[in-house]
Amino acid sequence: MRTARINGKSLAYAARVTGSPDRPALLIEAEDDAMSEAVVAAVADSFAPLRDEFVSLRETDTVVGRLARLHAGFRPVLHPDLFLALVRCISAQQVNLRWAATVRRRLAERFGDRHTVGALEVYSLNAERIAAADISEIRELQFTTRKAEYIINVAQAIISGTLDLEVLRAMSDEDVIGRITAVRGLGVWSAEWILARTLGRARVSAFDLGVRKAVGKAYLGGRMPSPDEVRAATAHWRGGANYAQELLLHAQHQKTL
Repeated sequence: MRTARINGKSLAYAARVTGSPDRPALLIEAEDDAMSEAVVAAVADSFAPLRDEFVSLRETDTVVGRLARLHAGFRPVLHPDLFLALVRCISAQQVNLRWAATVRRRLAERFGDRHTVGALEVYSLNAERIAAADISEIRELQFTTRKAEYIINVAQAIISGTLDLEVLRAMSDEDVIGRITAVRGLGVWSAEWILARTLGRARVSAFDLGVRKAVGKAYLGGRMPSPDEVRAATAHWRGGANYAQELLLHAQHQKTL
């Protein structure tokens, strides 16, 4: 159960995996039948397209090639809701991912919109409500004071148009980083995740702890590399970078790296 952002509005949908490993499929039920086609299209667009550069990388990089065969059919899923993607970045700073998901759920239930599909429910974040919130209200959900401040800053930047997904799409990588890091609470780590996971750019999030661990296991004998060492070790990924990065993270989670 998730939501898709369509024409500025969040719409919920439930998805069920069907088909076979060779011909996988998703059965999707939208909360608004009239918007079913738009929801299906949005879900389809959330799967990153297979890049020719990644196809070539599978043939030249033994690590990527092995993992691609082991996890045949793997496709990175993009996070096209810019506000949610940025809140994910803030909530995940210096905590484990389970706790980050817990406080995000609290935030959505307190300041979000409730959606239902049949007996299932999900909440979408409401940037207007969060932008108008007081830091203490978000602190009550067990965010730190700084994270509460940062989340409000991001909500205000979204509402004002300072951060706009379509504007970012037209920018170069470095200009995207500059625009995002100008918002207090967002650093290069967050900006690189937006480049890779929201905009689908061939960018490695070299400051991310999980990426550093995965690259260290794959290419550097298991030691923890610095961000500069991550960039050097993955420079050959080039246009297949976001695909290769997600594949390594998936393999690390599955304990197959």
